[in-house]
Amino acid sequence: MAHHRTNDARRVGCVVITVSDTRGSDDDRSGAVIEAALTGAGHAVVDAQIVPDERGAIRAAVLAATDRSDVRAVIVTGGTGIALRDVTIESLADAWAKELPGFGEIFRALSFEEIGAAAFLSRAAAGVIGHAFVALLPGSPAACELALRRLLLPELGHVAGLLSGSARP
Repeated sequence: MAHHRTNDARRVGCVVITVSDTRGSDDDRSGAVIEAALTGAGHAVVDAQIVPDERGAIRAAVLAATDRSDVRAVIVTGGTGIALRDVTIESLADAWAKELPGFGEIFRALSFEEIGAAAFLSRAAAGVIGHAFVALLPGSPAACELALRRLLLPELGHVAGLLSGSARP
């Protein structure tokens, strides 16, 4: 099993996208949590932006990020609940090259341990678009911290290695 991770990326180029109609750079707590976790783990946040809860804006921002040659991971926060303005999932529904249903399933199980039944209201998701891993997280700073600590940071280098074509099968 040791050879399985020999080509993991040590430093992954990441873009952080906050989906919100009400947040600005001065009060984007979830985006700040994600950026701090990524940089603290040695990854590079090459861009961070806030886009409105609008399908076209979300889709354009994510697809532009996944087209960048220096990006292997895009972390999106916000718009994954059930409110009328929550359209992050719908904006990318047909963009996935590969969906990773296990991400959302495990995230909701971990969330259930912390917040109880409200965990089922999350539609957190992940997959691959182009050559990049994309994670769609809730807008809650605590949910972002949980996803980074328990799911994303432990596997991000491995995922990036797989997507770069350098990781061994």
